[in-house]
Amino acid sequence: MYNLLPISQFSKTVTCKILCIVSTLCISFSSSAFSFKDVVTKAEKLSKKNYVQPTKNIPNELATLQFADYQKIQFNHEKAFWNDKKTRFKLEFYHEGMYFDTPVQINEIANNKVNEIKFDPSYFDLSKVGLDNLNTKKLGFAGFKVHYPINNPDKTDDEIFTALGGSYFRAVGKDQRYGLSARGLAIDTGEMTGEEFPRFKEFWIERPLPKQKHLVIYALLDSPSVTGAYKLTLVPSVDTTITVEAKIFFRNAVNKLGIAPLTSMYLFGPNQPSPLLNYRPAMHDSNGLSILSSNGEWIWRPLNNPKRLSFSSYSLDDPKGFGLIQRDNGFEDYQDLDDHYELRPSVWTEILGNWQKGRVELVEIPTADETNDNIVSFWVPEKHYKSGDSLDIKYRLHYSLNEEQRYPDNVARATSTRLSLGDIKQANLIRKLDGSNAYVIDFAGPNLSEQEPVKAISSINNGSIVSCDVEYNSVTKGWRVLLRFNVKDNKKPTDIRVQLASEKTNQILSETWSGQYPGQ
Repeated sequence: MYNLLPISQFSKTVTCKILCIVSTLCISFSSSAFSFKDVVTKAEKLSKKNYVQPTKNIPNELATLQFADYQKIQFNHEKAFWNDKKTRFKLEFYHEGMYFDTPVQINEIANNKVNEIKFDPSYFDLSKVGLDNLNTKKLGFAGFKVHYPINNPDKTDDEIFTALGGSYFRAVGKDQRYGLSARGLAIDTGEMTGEEFPRFKEFWIERPLPKQKHLVIYALLDSPSVTGAYKLTLVPSVDTTITVEAKIFFRNAVNKLGIAPLTSMYLFGPNQPSPLLNYRPAMHDSNGLSILSSNGEWIWRPLNNPKRLSFSSYSLDDPKGFGLIQRDNGFEDYQDLDDHYELRPSVWTEILGNWQKGRVELVEIPTADETNDNIVSFWVPEKHYKSGDSLDIKYRLHYSLNEEQRYPDNVARATSTRLSLGDIKQANLIRKLDGSNAYVIDFAGPNLSEQEPVKAISSINNGSIVSCDVEYNSVTKGWRVLLRFNVKDNKKPTDIRVQLASEKTNQILSETWSGQYPGQ
């Protein structure tokens, strides 16, 4: 903004000319530029119309593909969008196929103009699935992906972002592999009435300038109950971030609204070992839910693969953030040479603005294999929205392999959780099972030391605590909690909470470990 001198210092003629030029420039720019406001206008208008179910348009040969075959459809890298532009970002696209059977419109914003990116069969190679002679001229894009030189500054072949199916999108930072997915919105997840899956039906992507290090993506969300305008600002880095700004319009009342949903996979791990013999110690994209409340309390909830659908809820007022975390990040934690789960990032949702009262909800769904995303977390506002209402949302997603950097030095983390049968050491030094269950929890942090004794504060529902002992762990330079417990009703889950506190001052030294022993 310029500081204008008093008009008295200029002649009226000069002043009028300056004001006319400035006015003309402003009108010219605002009348042709495409912005978030334009998507908001589209979403609001769409919300006042009846929902139209998208039409499937793919032939049976594509619809019946298995996932492994769908992945064989290759994009022609030489035809990447912006290949001929002086920008570090490149766009590639997904072909329709399998259950990605409805096209999405993708547009480029350049020179203050919007141009649709037209589908072209020559973008794709279908020969590896034996469909190179299939007529696909009338098809469209299923989604898109973004490339950027995040690992090697001289190469642009690093895929860092993908949007495919529903309102799903994923991103990675430096040296990361795709793991969990984010979604634009979740509606009635886990409800008996069935879940509603909103979809991004149209995208607008701003062509970045030559030295620009961020990418702006707009999206229009549509579903039977809601419409929405989204602005995603993607900043690739060691820890990639996506700032999400959205405005939601309600066609109908929504029973359970899930804001900033994250979808992940948890099959088994040390806190819930595999029921089948497996050389891998763990298989998961995330192993815990982390929450930061407005009063500074950190909560850690280890994930489970339950026998039946499970819900956990954390009521909060103006939370600061939450996320699904991959806390185990060493190869030895997984021993998997194919999937490298240790390289799958934690995703932390930094809340921007006051989200007022509501709850972080965790939904855990039984799964028998690693191909199903069975973990969902999101924010549920206390307010219920009805037809004609609107809602503004803003938050930032952080993709990181170093989630411990979020923690202040005075808060110790639960670095590992192991489930065991409870035992006692007899006089002859032989360990004997005593009929209880046990959690072994290691806490570590710069505020813990052997010279400062600690105690464990614990509580349980649907059961009783047999013992809760602490022992210094000289390997991790932290403290280990050995908690034995009995379950009252095996058909119900048992919730247990543990915190470390100073034995001298009673000051809380750790996050709140909030574990759930699943029912049988």
